[in-house]
Amino acid sequence: MTKAKEEKVITKTPSGFSVVAREFKKDKGAFAALITLSAILVFVIIFNIYIRISGDYKSYFDVDLLNIFLKPGEDGFLLGTDVGGHSVFGWLMMGMLNSILIAVAVTFITITFGTMVGLVIAYYGGRVDNFVMRFVDFMVIIPVLMVIIVFVSIKRDYGIGLFIFILSAFAWMSSTRLVRSKALSESRRDYVLASKTMGTPDWKIMLKGILPNTSSIIVVEATLSLAANMGIEVGLTYLGFGLPAGTPSIGTMLSYAKDADVLVNKMYIWLPAALAILVIVLCINSIGGALRRSLDARQIGRAHV
Repeated sequence: MTKAKEEKVITKTPSGFSVVAREFKKDKGAFAALITLSAILVFVIIFNIYIRISGDYKSYFDVDLLNIFLKPGEDGFLLGTDVGGHSVFGWLMMGMLNSILIAVAVTFITITFGTMVGLVIAYYGGRVDNFVMRFVDFMVIIPVLMVIIVFVSIKRDYGIGLFIFILSAFAWMSSTRLVRSKALSESRRDYVLASKTMGTPDWKIMLKGILPNTSSIIVVEATLSLAANMGIEVGLTYLGFGLPAGTPSIGTMLSYAKDADVLVNKMYIWLPAALAILVIVLCINSIGGALRRSLDARQIGRAHV
């Protein structure tokens, strides 16, 4: 009798990077969005570094009444000038950088704080989880924009730092709920119970055990929150409750459209900013959608292993 040799087929779960790369390769729109967003960021950063090195930075803030409302191409102004004689192109580049940096800062603070809170309440559970989640539920039903407007109206002499803090204070709840739901299932797995039995410190279990297994959804949440936070900053600045007056921002440039003459006859002042925020947000949402699909595909792959 011949003994049949059994062959073991080992299925290896693909890495997160390979799944994401495969998704972007398949989704041409998301790949184009990634290239477009990267090109915009590189160009904006290089321009802002150049004007600071060359010493031209302060000149973009100078009021020049002799050059107000110049049309694109006149006197060397690529996109024309605004009501103060400022270069529309220069303010667009500086405004995009400010809006992006504020959105990144708010996203980083809210994702970091929300993740830590979500991990702690999911790990310990009980009264801690119940108390924090009731507070989160209460914060969610509050009209955030109205509360931010009240805060900004009370404290009129605020800077960018305080503005970022106010936005962050009302934007961490969604991250907490998302991370908590994932961490709850992870905290019941065998590796967590084994770590507790071995006497591993709680903070080490949360940071080195549970957190890496929730990192994928955190990345997706951060990407989508970035677009939302950028939209909130632009909207508040447009309404006059965002960045301080005289600070370059996409919302500041859009606010010029409140004037009927500028809105209809001088579209070159606000239209580039509108197109910029539209392209950036669409690119971020497209990239976030691809990351979400790759995450779902990886989870399905793990379930079948």
